[in-house]
Amino acid sequence: MNFRNLAMWAVIVILTIGLYNMFKNPQGSVNQKNNIIFSEFLTQVDNGRVVQVEIQGKNINGVMSNGEMFNTYAPDDPNLIQKLSDKGVSISASPLEEKMPSLFGVLLSWFPMLLLIAVWIFFMRQMQGGKGGAMGFGKSKAKMMNELKGKVTFNDVAGVEEAKEEVEEVVEFLKDPKKFSRLGGKIPRGCLLVGPPGTGKTLLARAIAGEAGVPFFTISGSDFVEMFVGVGASRVRDMFEQGKKHSPCIIFIDEIDAVGRSRGAGLGGGNDEREQTLNQLLVEMDGFDTNEGVIIIAATNRPDVLDPALLRPGRFDRQVVVSNPDIIGREKILKVHAKKITMAPDVKLRTIARGTPGFSGADLANLVNEAALLAARKNKRIVTNLEFEEAKDKVMMGAERRSMVMTEEEKKLTAYHEAGHAIVTINEKAAYPIHKATIIPRGRALGMVMQLPERDEVSQTREQLHAQMAIAMGGRVAEEIIFGDEKVTTGASSDIEQATKRARAMVMRAGLSKELGPVAYGENEEEVFLGRSVARQQNMSEETARKVDSEIRKFVDKGYDRAKKVLTDKIDDLHKLAKALLIYETLSGDEIEDIVNKNIYPKNKEDLKVVEDDQSSALGSMGLKPKIVH
Repeated sequence: MNFRNLAMWAVIVILTIGLYNMFKNPQGSVNQKNNIIFSEFLTQVDNGRVVQVEIQGKNINGVMSNGEMFNTYAPDDPNLIQKLSDKGVSISASPLEEKMPSLFGVLLSWFPMLLLIAVWIFFMRQMQGGKGGAMGFGKSKAKMMNELKGKVTFNDVAGVEEAKEEVEEVVEFLKDPKKFSRLGGKIPRGCLLVGPPGTGKTLLARAIAGEAGVPFFTISGSDFVEMFVGVGASRVRDMFEQGKKHSPCIIFIDEIDAVGRSRGAGLGGGNDEREQTLNQLLVEMDGFDTNEGVIIIAATNRPDVLDPALLRPGRFDRQVVVSNPDIIGREKILKVHAKKITMAPDVKLRTIARGTPGFSGADLANLVNEAALLAARKNKRIVTNLEFEEAKDKVMMGAERRSMVMTEEEKKLTAYHEAGHAIVTINEKAAYPIHKATIIPRGRALGMVMQLPERDEVSQTREQLHAQMAIAMGGRVAEEIIFGDEKVTTGASSDIEQATKRARAMVMRAGLSKELGPVAYGENEEEVFLGRSVARQQNMSEETARKVDSEIRKFVDKGYDRAKKVLTDKIDDLHKLAKALLIYETLSGDEIEDIVNKNIYPKNKEDLKVVEDDQSSALGSMGLKPKIVH
């Protein structure tokens, strides 16, 4: 395609240059001869110095006796021929002809029209992606996947075992159809992969292609929709025609919600092109002319917007949920991606899997890649656990902002804030263990305390929820105790927001309020309208709304009181940990436990000199300036 475009533009450039030269120098090679005036020509004839002339119209080309060539322009002179004959000049005559070649002249005369046609073809190819030439609008853009290049199998897919079992039936049917047909069973005509972004839906479809050993066509939902009505429907027909020629085969449609949205829904009416494309897809999947042997696999993360006719039996019979992996799945995914890098023996993928709840397969792949990039940046030959920890923090919270300028007072306040979270966490029985605490700014946060769940949880107890609210309020309480009410900052705004949301969910959705009982309040409390969130108060009277607000405030206050009691009783631990954070900047969970409970400080930190004498006064006053280790 690129060669044809270059050839077309080369022809246009050549024609333009020829046209320019024609108008610039219409006389051609005449300018290379000696031009003389007519009177001088007559004088030379009278002197007998002209031996030969060629007359073309009124142009005269000739040769002198000394061999010099000349040309001149003759007016209407009836005696010129007689005079030349009398002097014995050899005379030849011919009609005036065009010096331009006939083919070249035709091309030049048609040049404007050819240029317009070429420009039209170029733009039409650009609008349709260059597929199938200028008249190939209705051709399908589905690409047949090459198994020899980048082949993916089920061994490369981890963390979605249930989904693999579902689609393995499709592969087995394509390999041995009689195994199912002898019992009267029919393989589903369509299989819809549903799940959040990054969970491996497209990767699973590629694995199906790699395992099945049958032709595999892949296309995106947006490739059907074109600016002309009816083009998408034509492409659907052409796609199924290709599928029937290569039957049995698999057609994979990625992001099918681009073309499969509910018809007649939304503001401003429907979309004729998209709806016609969807209608054609519905007919091809289960109409009068069924396409046997063509299995459609589609992927979407928005199944709620799909047209109901697309999901009925006979079309997408089977919906396979590809959800975020659990801790076991995350460990398997990390093992798959870790094969591509060289890891140190100290890397424990199980621990990394524990610390990444909610991560999708794409997130975990990005984490492994970031760890490898960090190791390469440090000129290391292997990836250690340190790079994995840094990569995890970077993926979850953003890169470190060590260049951020903070005063000693701001650092001190941040250290006490994070120490407040950590001390409350240690003293709450239902809290998750601390994984790390740091006062190095990351993203929009000036510091953080990270907890590490022992396992994935699908539900939480009332005790755990109250403990989390107490931990969230620990930072604000620490600021109030150490610096006073007038010095409290806005640093706890996100903590307060999270505690309020958690309390609201406990009261209105989980039914954990003893005052209001197990009743759900404010169903469909918010809806999106034209990009704006519009609150809706349903099934709730004003009196009930006041009770709900009162219960939410009661839960938040309870967390605040629990945090205040813990930090008041453990004030020495708060001072100790805050001072350690100022010195070390980042502490692991085990190091925090050793500092608080055993008064043991880390020994593996570089260039640190902790003042052991008069420790109580130093911890209380915080007057010394610690050496910050980067």
